[in-house]
Amino acid sequence: MEHKTNGGFHEILKDKADQFAFKVYQATKGFPKEEIYGLTSQLRRSALSVPLNIIEGYARIGRKEYSHFLQISFASLKEAKYLLFFSKRENYLKVSEYETLINLSEELGAMLWSTIFKIDKSNKK
Repeated sequence: MEHKTNGGFHEILKDKADQFAFKVYQATKGFPKEEIYGLTSQLRRSALSVPLNIIEGYARIGRKEYSHFLQISFASLKEAKYLLFFSKRENYLKVSEYETLINLSEELGAMLWSTIFKIDKSNKK
């Protein structure tokens, strides 16, 4: 797949995104039942959107499309980060859970952003 970034790096990125989504699902199991259709659902959807868009973008033909889906993934990650902050403020998350998830999201965000930047830079050549 010549139009893609290194397949090995893609697997690392996808695995990191999967880890983030999984940890969000685990953390939200303890959220109040009245939040099942609100905060819990929204946080889970945004977290799951991160790996799903990475996977879908990688399956598309062309670097521009891949970059577009990585940008959607990055935006979903930002949404999830705010929802994590909101959840911590509401005391639905322990500080340690919040810090673990935020640290993971920061690492994932840096990986996404650098990949987007590299693809977009190579598209301008």
